[in-house]
Amino acid sequence: MEKLEYHFSTPTIKPVNGAVLCGVVGSGNLEVLVRPADTTASCTIEIKTSARGFGDIWRAVLAEFVSHHAMGGTHIAINDMGATPAVVTLRLGQAISQYAGGLR
Repeated sequence: MEKLEYHFSTPTIKPVNGAVLCGVVGSGNLEVLVRPADTTASCTIEIKTSARGFGDIWRAVLAEFVSHHAMGGTHIAINDMGATPAVVTLRLGQAISQYAGGLR
């Protein structure tokens, strides 16, 4: 397992739910846990992945996602089993939407 950590400055998101879990850890998939963080001006994303050596790709996918979504004030934990960038983006979108009250 490889452990990665990224920090992004981004506008703050107001949570409707205290913490959200989205997705399932399995072959080609991942789970995303979003919870409130201590700081409101940034987002921390921690990743545990079975696919080693893809830190630059993770950084690019996450930076692109953060550029389109307010995520400040969150701490995100991702457990990955080889998900593609499209699945990462999908799960992050689902989790952030649910965290902000968009999915019911």
